[in-house]
Amino acid sequence: MKLPWLTPVLEQSGPFLSVHLDTTRTDPAAASELEARWAQMRSRLGADGAPSALLDEIEETVLSPSSLGGRQGRSLFATDSEILVDRVLPVPPLRESAHRGEFPQLLPLLQLIPFAVSQLLVVVDRAGADLHLRFPENPSIARGANGLGADATVEGGHDVLHKASLGGGAQHGWRADNYEARVEDSWERNADAVAEAVEKVLREHRVDMVMLSGDVRAMGLLRDALGRETRERLLEVPGGSRGVALERGPFREELNRTTREFITARQQDLAERFRESQARDGASVGGAAEVSQALDRGQVEELVFVSGHEPEGIEEMLRGALHTDASVSALEEDAVGIPEGVGALLRWRDDTTPSNSIGSMSGDSRRE
Repeated sequence: MKLPWLTPVLEQSGPFLSVHLDTTRTDPAAASELEARWAQMRSRLGADGAPSALLDEIEETVLSPSSLGGRQGRSLFATDSEILVDRVLPVPPLRESAHRGEFPQLLPLLQLIPFAVSQLLVVVDRAGADLHLRFPENPSIARGANGLGADATVEGGHDVLHKASLGGGAQHGWRADNYEARVEDSWERNADAVAEAVEKVLREHRVDMVMLSGDVRAMGLLRDALGRETRERLLEVPGGSRGVALERGPFREELNRTTREFITARQQDLAERFRESQARDGASVGGAAEVSQALDRGQVEELVFVSGHEPEGIEEMLRGALHTDASVSALEEDAVGIPEGVGALLRWRDDTTPSNSIGSMSGDSRRE
């Protein structure tokens, strides 16, 4: 994942404040616990020299309820004079922390990269569709601001929508055939209008997941109207109806289930991509020393680390990746073929690039 929104942090000079906090407030007890944990963090940051005015501003931010319900987190980066980055997180950080030092503490935020998923939900009927677009900083489809400014509605404008009896009797003859053809034509034209709107959103926004729900017949017509690339990305979510889909608990559960399955599949793809690159000599390197050398030379296309198994010096590696416009990805659990919990897919190699392909490593992912 590219992380251009962290640029304001990289362009500033320290000292930096880094706050990573579980801001779940599902009941009054959770809200009280959040206030108590923040009070302890604030005390430590103040003792380390953080200005009171800045801590007041951060406190107001982290203790104010966000529009995202359920479990969630917050990450903030600040200098002594201003907040540089403030992100709502779709899950709490693996480990809460508050730190003031020469460099920002990036790892607690970047460990959550697997959950940073942008989503477009399309709920269709035969008249049109509702579009819901969400990004990782506002990660709830059901709540919060979205990338469309407001949830978009697409009406096809063709309103001969229902096959029905003519003149109170059974349909028959050319009149019935002609009416049914007009109905089918209206459905198809409306599907074309929705497809155009969907393709426009996907051209303008980088979206990870495209989910489709609604009327079964309308879903089929929309699939036919979309381009092949978009069609192949669609994930069907049963149970959605226009106008009320996000108000229904069972449908929101289906959205969550589909998202979890997508994240798991993407993690598996990442681990497999790294394993395959290790089988091709020079396509990747693994291990702290090798990755650090590749970062220093600007060779890294994508830095991959394993959450919970990161080597010492991972913060410096993360800063090096961001400074050289490399992508950063995280695996949620240990993976065979990633020595010492860190690896890098390379942009290029030469004769001095370290070679540690699978054939030259022990079988253990944390090199013996």
